Amino acid sequence: MIKQIKWNGYVLKFDRPLIMGILNVTPDSFSDGGKFFTPSDAVKHGERMAEEGADIIDIGGESTRPYAKPISAEDEISRVVPVIKGLRKKISVPISIDTYKSKVAREALDAGANIINDITALRMDNRMGQVAAKYKVPVVLMHMKGYPQTMQENPRYKDVVSQIISFLRRQIRNAKREGIEENKIIVDPGIGFGKTVRHNLEIMGRLEEFKVLKSLLLIGPSRKAFIGKILKLDVSQRLEGTAAAVAICVWNGANIIRAHDVKQMRQVVNMVQAIKKAKYVKTD
Repeated sequence: MIKQIKWNGYVLKFDRPLIMGILNVTPDSFSDGGKFFTPSDAVKHGERMAEEGADIIDIGGESTRPYAKPISAEDEISRVVPVIKGLRKKISVPISIDTYKSKVAREALDAGANIINDITALRMDNRMGQVAAKYKVPVVLMHMKGYPQTMQENPRYKDVVSQIISFLRRQIRNAKREGIEENKIIVDPGIGFGKTVRHNLEIMGRLEEFKVLKSLLLIGPSRKAFIGKILKLDVSQRLEGTAAAVAICVWNGANIIRAHDVKQMRQVVNMVQAIKKAKYVKTD
């Protein structure tokens, strides 16, 4: 198992699960669209998440909720670059750019981002792998069935976990062919991206099976629709449901948790990790 990633003056150690704080610079994201749309508000929120224990700040300028309409690279750049530049002056933790466009990734990396988080696993833009290899940065490869505009239209699998593993194995090979170092590849099974409630639950319950890929494992159940459907709760009321999902994911081997509520999920992760590390001594 990969113990750490070192690159360009940054180090992420995986002696414990890490928290990736979500910073959506969008007017229409499913959970917090519009809340941090201005650069000043976004920078303040990014600072707050770092103070609360985020190990990575993940900045996205285009909503990838189901049925979301795509935006141009230019619009995306205009949203994320000022935030990255402002935040880079304030925090020392790595900044991730959540994009599937190589032009956006390149501009973000030049502005101070340090990781690429690609929901299409390098499929949408054939130059993304080249950008990642050139800048020598870690890359998140996520599974998504179809695209945001179509992914929730009756998704079907014969075996959801084995099919996602096969997809990710193929994309890992493609990433390595592009020159991305193996220890800089992070995989994400894509909770909520082309999956039913049952699929999402099965992925989290069988998360340990993804270790066969020998890559770091990221997962993002935070405030997702499956929690709302099970508990019959609005997106603003899904903290406890998210905490339960995060606890199961950490127990089953997640290395990085992508979360909106950093302070609370940091506590959940630390508690689960303490239980996992506990040594029980049998007494007479």
